[in-house]
Amino acid sequence: QVHLVESGGGSVQAGRSLRLSCAASGYTYDITGVGWFRQVPRKEREGVAAVYRGSGATNYADSVKDRFTISYDKANNTVYLQMDDLKPEDTAVYACAADTSGRIKRIDGRASPPLMPDDYKWWGQGTQVTVSS
Repeated sequence: QVHLVESGGGSVQAGRSLRLSCAASGYTYDITGVGWFRQVPRKEREGVAAVYRGSGATNYADSVKDRFTISYDKANNTVYLQMDDLKPEDTAVYACAADTSGRIKRIDGRASPPLMPDDYKWWGQGTQVTVSS
């Protein structure tokens, strides 16, 4: 079992930055990868960024590419999501999730951690991010 706790959410103005943290505990050595997802009311959950624990390979949604950076601190079992140049449309509840399947997905031979919620088994409670214009 893997337990995840998010922190770092808050309210900021457009153009500012926030860093979210996802602290993992439990069977952390079973983690294949971690993803960050966001959701607003009446919309489907959206995969934002993901990282593989072993290789550090990353994947980003087009909507956040070049603005968000995901990283995995294996020593502290914490995954960070650095969010720069925030926009009002980034407002959502952000949750991290862990994949313990042991499977590495590849696109054109390159490791590419998935951004689909169904690929993740363990979920945190989420943290609210609000960006005002």
